[in-house]
Amino acid sequence: MNKPAAVGSVLVLGLAAFVAGRYTSGSNTVQHSSSKRILYYVDPMHPAYHSDKPGIAPDCGMALEPVYEGEDPTARLQLPAGVVALSPEKQQLIGTRVETVAKSSGSRTLRTTGRVEADDNRVYRLTAVTDGRVQSLGDNPAGTLVKKDEVLASFYSKEFRNAEQAYLGSLTSVERLRNVGRDPDEKGGGDANLRINEEQLRALGMGDPQIKELGRTKQITRDIEVTSPVDGVVLERNISREQRFEGHVELYRIADLSKVWILADLLGDDAYLLRPGARVRVNVRELSRTITATVSSAPPLFDPVSRTLKLRLEADNPGFLLRPDMFVDVEFNSIAPAGVSVPAEAVLDSGMHKIVYVETSDNVFEPRTVEVGAAFGNRMTVKKGLEEGDRVVTAGNFMIDSESRMRTPAMTPTMKPASTNAMMGGRMRTDSSDMAADAAKATLKTAAATTREAATESTVDPACGMPLSAADVKSSKYTASYRGHKFVFCSANCKKKFEANPEKYTGEKAQTTSSAQAGIGAP
Repeated sequence: MNKPAAVGSVLVLGLAAFVAGRYTSGSNTVQHSSSKRILYYVDPMHPAYHSDKPGIAPDCGMALEPVYEGEDPTARLQLPAGVVALSPEKQQLIGTRVETVAKSSGSRTLRTTGRVEADDNRVYRLTAVTDGRVQSLGDNPAGTLVKKDEVLASFYSKEFRNAEQAYLGSLTSVERLRNVGRDPDEKGGGDANLRINEEQLRALGMGDPQIKELGRTKQITRDIEVTSPVDGVVLERNISREQRFEGHVELYRIADLSKVWILADLLGDDAYLLRPGARVRVNVRELSRTITATVSSAPPLFDPVSRTLKLRLEADNPGFLLRPDMFVDVEFNSIAPAGVSVPAEAVLDSGMHKIVYVETSDNVFEPRTVEVGAAFGNRMTVKKGLEEGDRVVTAGNFMIDSESRMRTPAMTPTMKPASTNAMMGGRMRTDSSDMAADAAKATLKTAAATTREAATESTVDPACGMPLSAADVKSSKYTASYRGHKFVFCSANCKKKFEANPEKYTGEKAQTTSSAQAGIGAP
């Protein structure tokens, strides 16, 4: 065999081996694919639609795609921007929980904490009017229970001596006139002078028991006693033994705790749902006691530290069970606001909008803008955006929101120069350069035209979210007008859904669509 023939034979054998290998590999692939069992067929644009056999989706006319055994069905979905599909394993990993939206019940029980305070109308501040020095001090620090007219302390002040002498002089004159059978008020006003001197002693700080004792003994006393005006508790004591003090210093602060205030912390509008006079249950855990309080007529005050409203409750306090600064549990019933409600943690506040994530079909979550109403307890009412029966995400929504933001298309490159040139144009005007200003205007016009062109390149069906190209928008025979805007649909079924309830589909996405069709960025 000559050399060219040998080379040709080798090439023929190599080609035959290659073809045989490809055929064998293809056969194995076919066998491997055919070995997988088809579970069902799914509409890639409407994951809720399943079929047992291949065909065409009834909504949008797209071909159904098979889902094989062991395959992640979400991989077949062509989801609109922002919509997220998560496998059950991923949902379990991030702790996703879903709750069905329901109407608010007729009444609800709210529980919160409260802090006991002394009733300001029952607090007594014992203040020294004159300079003095503490002579004696009782065993009555803050927190001590004291009785009415109990001696708390005594002090010396020289200003009392002159007042005591004037009082005793008036008292002697009144008694002399009465002994001779004359009325002290006929002439000279002896009884009036006695009352004036008595009031002066009381104004300086002498208590009624000591004034009566002075009138009985007619002996000028050296030490002035400080007595409790009521049965109560010492809130503050600001003096010590042998202490010198100046006038207008508060010596004691005593509270009558037979009635107390309870300041309950409430969020949102909960504080305004309780009418004055409403009854509230107060549980004192430390004492295993439950008492009843009444909502005060005073309006709730806002606390900037805790960011809560302080609702004042008034309660009887037999045996002084409640002491200032104690914490108690407050429980009350109120009427729930009308409408549907969701847990507060289901609502994400982006600053401009409040959104929730709704499970539109198995393992598929869609962001939806909502308008919230009053909050009660740990729930919030929803005015718009949700209907009874919708399934909202109550846990794991932050992770879903991150995934959704990654799926949201970013600003197109043609829009960046518009904002950049706009800022450049602003600086050129600041520099007062006519040529630069004209160039900036021209650049802005070009950028605006580019933006309009990009905005009309594609849009989405407001009913199903299916992306539509510019050619689809132009040639589509399924259109509808609503509030001066034109909407384009991928099928007659989507158009029918929209016309049945247009407000449901004219959310943020629909507004963006209509704006794109109207020509965003027109100069």
